[in-house]
Order: sequence, then structure tokens, then C-alpha cells
Amino acid sequence: MKRITSLKIHVAACVLMAMTACENKRAASGSNYSRPKIVIGMMVDQMRWDYLYKYGERYGEDGFKRLIREGFSCENTLISHAPTVTAIGHSSVYTGSVPAITGIVGNGWYDRAWGRSIENVEDTTVTAVGSKSNGNRSPRNLLTTTVGDELRIATNYQSKVVGVSIKDRAAILPAGHTANGAFWYDEDANSFITSTYYMNALPDWATKFNAVNWKDSLMHGSWNTLYPLESYILSDKDDKSYENVFSGEDKPVFPHTKPSLSNTPFGNTLTLEFAKAAIEGYKLGDGPHTDMLTVSLSSPDKIGHRFGPNSIEVEDNYLRLDKDLGEFFKYLDSRFGKDGYIFFITADHGVGHAPGYLQEHNIPGDAINEDAMKERVYAAVKAKYGTADIIQTFTNGQVYLNYEVLSKKGLDKKTVASYIAGLFSQERGLAYAVSQDDLATAPIPERIKKMYINGCNTKRSGDIFLLRAAGWKAGSVKGASHSEWYPYDAHIPLVWMGHGIKHGKTNRTVGMVDIAPTLAALLQIQMPSGNIGEVITEISNEYMK
Repeated sequence: MKRITSLKIHVAACVLMAMTACENKRAASGSNYSRPKIVIGMMVDQMRWDYLYKYGERYGEDGFKRLIREGFSCENTLISHAPTVTAIGHSSVYTGSVPAITGIVGNGWYDRAWGRSIENVEDTTVTAVGSKSNGNRSPRNLLTTTVGDELRIATNYQSKVVGVSIKDRAAILPAGHTANGAFWYDEDANSFITSTYYMNALPDWATKFNAVNWKDSLMHGSWNTLYPLESYILSDKDDKSYENVFSGEDKPVFPHTKPSLSNTPFGNTLTLEFAKAAIEGYKLGDGPHTDMLTVSLSSPDKIGHRFGPNSIEVEDNYLRLDKDLGEFFKYLDSRFGKDGYIFFITADHGVGHAPGYLQEHNIPGDAINEDAMKERVYAAVKAKYGTADIIQTFTNGQVYLNYEVLSKKGLDKKTVASYIAGLFSQERGLAYAVSQDDLATAPIPERIKKMYINGCNTKRSGDIFLLRAAGWKAGSVKGASHSEWYPYDAHIPLVWMGHGIKHGKTNRTVGMVDIAPTLAALLQIQMPSGNIGEVITEISNEYMK
């Protein structure tokens, strides 16, 4: 009996020694099964993929160049849905899903249940915290979990998740339903605020941050170029006819003395400073479980819309952002160690050139006068059916029909929708007009059709989708916009860096929806509930070695 007991002890000891040796071997080989202290997901609103390289000769070594030098770049990352707008992009990155499933079908939409148009994160059951307005916001309209939600669930809510941005939607949707906090910027209050969905009072650290006069501290009265104006040779000249002006300014030229902070590159600096304050305030990365911080930089979108992607203003934004990123990385290194965090950077969408710029260079493009277009279509509808009230509203590049009027007149929705789509398809500047019922069979290239099917939620989307021709936008030839399937709107950057991420790149087509499941795989947690994306194995396979 003693010999048997001794044998058991000997076997157990051998197993323990083998396990210890295995663990030591894994530790010695730099195994990456250990989780990072924190994940920082950064989205740059309206950042086209080519901005990673276009201004590369003027980037420093610590910002974008460090990302490319040390990180793993997915060079051909494409958006999986249309329309390509902010709210959808931010929700898709962190859910691994598309509007057909998440319900976030635009920055706003006509909600039949509410009987009116609503904003994407609008919530009438909550109120502002830190401001008297702009605070009835929450993630309740998002129908699925985010990767942050899954991280919280996996650790029994011991992991902390926080979202930060100037735009409300860009802070709320990435952070998810169970976030410890989401904070966005109220321009009127000159403060970061939140809503009662998350808390009843701002944390002391946020109140202290808001007490600083950041506009004077960062702008010093104006926005001038970082380098001599004549050195911006990769952009068009200052003062172009296709650029819009800031309110109170006569021309779109430097120095800009009238813009609000969020409409300048200093809005990026402000957001990153608040992100640091959130890390310190919540003690993110200090606990036994991985935490997550989602950061979205909204100012590039505001600048790009006003001046267009070939403007000196956009170039100056990215040269300044490059410096901001370098400082942010140094902060992360000092707080968590270079191997203590996972960082990824991507965008919610890209942007097309201003039609005025395209016309100046003999490239196809123009502006659609939507009011005139609607007037022609409404007149034809009234002539055929006796009333134009069949059309409920026109928003987000989509047409919503009035089901009550259709029912009273005994009209078939599918037939009417196809007829109205035919009217719109004759309009100059539209490539296609397709009813929701006809999307699957429409004579449209398969990839484009799939993007619009992904972007269609049957309860929230319109009855007719309008697809603009390449280079066309609504409004005027001034300024730039986005929302279409074209590469200038849908080709976005995606670079990973930090804990366990090996240097490299892939030109394989990767989807925006692949980010969340990849992050879930790296953290060894469940992917979000509506996920349709796939793990980027070039990253995960190396990470798990």
C-alpha cells in the first residue's frame, strides 16, 4: 500500500514538474497567452486609408510611422455595409456586425414606432449629466452586444469599459450597453458630458478636467499651419472656391480665428487629453482583468467636410495628429509598458473629394439639388396616385413610404416602391435607385448589392435606396461628403500594435466587421452577439504562438 502511495506521489510530482517546465518554456519563449492590461481602440472619423502614407515624408518617427514600423497593418480593409456613415461605422467596428442586425441604419432615420425621425443614440428616458442639453443619449437603439460588453460579461463585470469622443454616437456605440461610462463633448458648455444612463453626476476627475479653459490653452487664439504654408505641396492652394468657410470668416484661409475647438486639429488633442484623464480617473489597466478604452477623434470629420480631402486644412490636421499620437503612445508606454496594451486604429468611413475639386481637374463629379429632385418626383407621384403623401419622408439617402396612405388607397407597397424607384433612377447624379423589396434581385454588381443588403434593416430602413454616382454629393460643389460604397468612402486603415502583435501586413481583403471577432479571439472571450465577421488569422495565429 505504501509502494502504491509512493508511486502516486511520484507520478503527481512528475506531472507537476512537466507542467511547470511547460509554463517556464512558454514564459521563456515570450508566449502571449497572457492578456494585456488594457485595449485601446481608436477610430479617426473620416480617415481614408491613404492618409497613412500620403503625408508620410512629413510624419515623425513616433506616430503613424511607429504604427507601421512596429504594428500589423491590414492594408485592404473595407467597410461591409452602405451607407458609410459615422454611427454605422462605429457600431460595426465593435459589434462585428451590420445595420441589418444591429439596427443602427444611419446617423438618423425615420422610426415608424416613434412616428418621427430620430437620432441614432436618442433616448427620451435619460437626461444630460454635466450639461442642460444634448444628453438624452444612450446605446439602447443598438440591438446587439459589443466586444466591450462581452469583455465585461466574461469577467463578471470586473473589467472596465469606457468610451470617449467629441461626438455622442462615437463615444456611446463603441462602449456598448454595459460600459462604466461614455463621455462626449458639449460645445456650448465647453465640457465633456454624459447621461443618466451611465451615472447621475460627473466623476470628480471629469469635473476637474472641464474646469480648464482648453480652447485658450490649446489654440492660443487661432489655428495656423504647423509648418510654413508654402511647404504644404501635397495639398491644393489655400483659398479654393470649393472650400466652405467658418462662420464669421470671409475666406477659407489660414490663420483661422473663428472656429470652435472641435472644428480644428486641437479637438484631437483635447480628446486624447480627456482619454488620459479617463485612464487615470477609472484606473484603467490597474486591475487583474483587461480593461478597454474606446477613443474616437471627431475633428478630422468636421475639417474634411468643410474643406475637402485635398485641402491644406486636412493635411495640417494629420501632421498635428501624428504628433498627438506620438505623445499618446509615449504616455501608454510609460503607464502600461510597451507590451502592456493592445492598440488598434481604424476609421468609421472615408470621404470623397469636393465636386468642385473634381470639376477643376476634369474628373467626373457634381452636386445633386435634392430639393429640385424631390419636387420632380413628388409631382409625378401626385399625378399618378392623386397625392404625394404616399411618400412619408426622405432621409439618409432613403425614401420612406406612408403605409397608412397606401392602405387607405388600396395600393400595393411593392408596386408603388418600384415605380418611385424608377422615377428616381432617371435623375442625374444617381447611379441606381432600388426598392428594399428588389435589393436582392437588382441588376447591381454583387459586392455593391451585398453592402446595401447588409445596410438594410427591414424595420428601420427606408423603402427605397438611392445610390449616387461616383464623385457626386448632395448640396453644393463645395465641401466633401461620404455615405456611398465607393473605395474613397469604404477603404479604411486598420493597424494593430502592442501586446503580442507581430510586425507585418496583409493585402488580403479584410472587413470592418472582422475587427471585433479578432479582438475577441486575442482576449479569449466570446464574440459579440450579432457578429458576422471572421477572425483575422494573420494576427491571431501569431499572437497565440
